[in-house]
Formats: sequence, C-alpha cells, structure tokens
Amino acid sequence: MTAEGRVVVLAGATSAAGLAVAQALIGAGARVVATGRSEDRLAELADAGAEVAVTDATSLQDMSVLAERLESVDGVISLVGGWRGGGGLAGQTDEDFDALLPALQAVRATSRAFDAALQASDAGRFAIVSSTAVARPLAGGANYAAVKTASESWARAVAHGFAKSARDAGEPLRAASVIFRAKALDPQSLADAVSELWDADAESLNDRVIEL
Repeated sequence: MTAEGRVVVLAGATSAAGLAVAQALIGAGARVVATGRSEDRLAELADAGAEVAVTDATSLQDMSVLAERLESVDGVISLVGGWRGGGGLAGQTDEDFDALLPALQAVRATSRAFDAALQASDAGRFAIVSSTAVARPLAGGANYAAVKTASESWARAVAHGFAKSARDAGEPLRAASVIFRAKALDPQSLADAVSELWDADAESLNDRVIEL
C-alpha cells in the first residue's frame, strides 16, 4: 500500500507544516482536501494542488458536513496547533489555555466526524501532532502540555475504537490512529512521516507514538 490514490483530509492546514504535508501527499499521488477558516490562507495550498474547504476543524457540524460531502476518506490529519506559555505556573493564564484548546477540539471533532469513513476504508489513517512536553511537562508550559496530553489520550481512545470495531466484526484491523510527537516540529519530517502512513499495515501502526 502507498498514499497513491488516497483521499486525505488535512484539518487546520494553514501553516508551514500543513503546506509541507499537502505537497508531500500530492507528490505521492494522493487527493488532498485542506481545511482552514481563512480563504486567503488556503490559497497557497490550492496553488500546490490541494482541494480547499473553508471550514472550522474544531466544529463537529462542519466536519460532519465535509465528511458527508467527501463520502470516501482514507486519512485525516489534525494539524490545528499553536503555542502559548511562559511565566511559570503562575503565568499559565485562562486566556492562554483557551487559546490552546482548539487543538484538542479539532482532534475530537475530526475523529468523530470521520470515524465511519476511516473504518470503511481499506487503510484508514487518523493522526495528530503532539509534543515531547507530554513526557516532561514544565511549569511554564503546563497549559500546552495539558492540552497535548488530552489530545494524545483522545487519539489513543480512537485507536481502541478501531481495534474493538474490527474485533467485534471478526475482521482484520484496517484503520489506525497514530500520534506524531516532536520537540520542535520540522515540517518536512512531519510530511515524510505522514506520507509513509500507508506503507505499513494498521496492526503495526494503531496506538503507536512516532517520534519525529
């Protein structure tokens, strides 16, 4: 299996990482659907050959509408992120925490909206981008580490759901949920890793943490 011919949704793709992943997947022959809330910021992705959808990756309703429109989907990569931190524990403000929450909200919304489509695929892949901060959270990044930890927990629950559905149906596992974890995210390293998700079988990928 390869990424060629796959339909892959990049949720919250208006970043350097989103563009790199889109270019890598398109180069591998995939059909890429990139989402974002700004048409202007999606223009570069459209120029790269991606289909673009002005829609909110943190909204279950928006993602469900997109899933229904696409029908067949082989991959969903949640790329909503951001950083707010510093100031020690006392500096972890509610405003900063609220600004980081969309990353978790996007993981929740996309996984729920595309669950049926990913399990219907012969090689469904769900992936999130996390941080090494979850393994060693610092006081100045407590908000960030907490959101990333919650996102990882949700992605692992997705992995359990995939495995349970396959087991209950008496079928081989075909869908996998993966966590990419980086200290400082390099867009090209992420792009290469995403492109390789279809090179391995679901059994070896599901519930796996891949260090970048």
